[in-house]
Amino acid sequence: MPVKVVSTTIDVADQWAYSSRADMIPRRTTTKADLIEQLYEKVGGFSKSDAADAVQIVFDTIKETLVGGENLKLSGFGVFVVRDKNARVGRNPQTGEALTIAARRVLTFKVSAVLKNAINR
Repeated sequence: MPVKVVSTTIDVADQWAYSSRADMIPRRTTTKADLIEQLYEKVGGFSKSDAADAVQIVFDTIKETLVGGENLKLSGFGVFVVRDKNARVGRNPQTGEALTIAARRVLTFKVSAVLKNAINR
């Protein structure tokens, strides 16, 4: 069911992309390609291919750190924490049948005060 918003029609299913139902301001998602482009433009002195390699190396290092079970702290940004969750009993909401939810590792993120303050300015 479409919703009319300031002369722009959006699909109700797409509302998750907006900051709140009250203001319905569309938010843009920054992609890896955008990061590469910004690195290329702001730092300079190397090719886009080199910029892509640098961004990939950073992402690979972050991934390896987290997969290894280590926490990752980026000053002024936040902390990624890998937590172990134990197996537990859950219920199928449709049938009420008890089932075991397997033990797993989850990734959480806690934003730094510096970034939180910058966002809320």
